[in-house]
Amino acid sequence: MKVLMLSSSREGQYGYLETARSTILNHLAGIDELLFVPFAGVTLGWDDYVEKVQTALPEVKVTGIHQTSNAKQAVESAQAIAVGGGNTFNLLTELYKQDLLELIRAKVTQGLPYIGWSAGSNICGNSIRTTNDMPIIEPPSFNALQLVPFQINPHYTDYQPPGHNGETRAQRLAEFMVLNPVMPIVAIREGSALLRVDNQLTLVGPHSGILFLGGEQQDIASGQDLSHLL
Repeated sequence: MKVLMLSSSREGQYGYLETARSTILNHLAGIDELLFVPFAGVTLGWDDYVEKVQTALPEVKVTGIHQTSNAKQAVESAQAIAVGGGNTFNLLTELYKQDLLELIRAKVTQGLPYIGWSAGSNICGNSIRTTNDMPIIEPPSFNALQLVPFQINPHYTDYQPPGHNGETRAQRLAEFMVLNPVMPIVAIREGSALLRVDNQLTLVGPHSGILFLGGEQQDIASGQDLSHLL
């Protein structure tokens, strides 16, 4: 398995996929065609989404899965697959609607390189129950690709705006832990990613992450081996 789970498409004031480019191209390792799944796009049209990714990654030919005559056949014949960010609920709903979830899982398990960011990373986990998104549509299930046997929280931040009285991200994840005490959550900050290569899992990028499990938080250092979570 080769699974790259990026927290986000942007970091700080950098351009779209700018800080992730070298990591993505290294993950593709000479592959020159990329099948892109734009289903998380809601306010962004899917054709426009493909063009945006193509502009950011000129080294590869990017084809939107919706632009193919047969989505399942496109997955079967893909050199690599990427799933972009946006609304996780819309993304998962469309994957169920087109009956693509199990096929993508099978192909990636067999070695098809996978790249996801934001919602595209969240669906790599056990379920989408730790997404940050609003449930604007109801998928048949919250169960996701399960390429890793834990929950993922992308875009993780400790920041709370002054005067804001809503729950912090950590408080929301603490609620999940109360109801799911044995299910790990790996929270990754913008600019970082989880990289799975076969049975090895590593946090990559310049920032630390956090492991939420059993009511406790544990810092994860950049470069830390997380293979025990597999």
